[in-house]
Amino acid sequence: MSDYVAKLHWTLGKDTLAAGQYNTNHRMKFSGGLEAIMTSAPDWGGDARYVNPEEAMAAALSSCHMMTFLALCAKAGWKLTSYEDRAVARLGKTPDGRMRVESITLHPEMGFEAGHEIEKSELEKMHERAHRYCFVANALSCEMQVVL
Repeated sequence: MSDYVAKLHWTLGKDTLAAGQYNTNHRMKFSGGLEAIMTSAPDWGGDARYVNPEEAMAAALSSCHMMTFLALCAKAGWKLTSYEDRAVARLGKTPDGRMRVESITLHPEMGFEAGHEIEKSELEKMHERAHRYCFVANALSCEMQVVL
């Protein structure tokens, strides 16, 4: 199988490593050369201008689900022309009180060529198949759903 690498770099800088006194901003470099500044969620003291792990998790699921959906549509001969999604990760607690991403909900909207109509029930079935074959979905234990 394949390996996919992301390299993280963080330094303390002038801060003190004490509760509430350090910056969580860090750089994430991907194998293609793209770099992203990441941080903790704003609720946990992070900078809202940057990506947080919870958003990145929702984005990874949304992206993988869409690419799987595209592959299935291509095989089915569907005339898909656009796809947009709003992925929402929700934090919660485990029964023993640990924080976790408890759910991710996808809200995809698709566009098709004029005259190519797909019934909602067929869209639902195709999204169920996409979920079943999505690499990221198969790696997550949180609740996941698609809302059309």
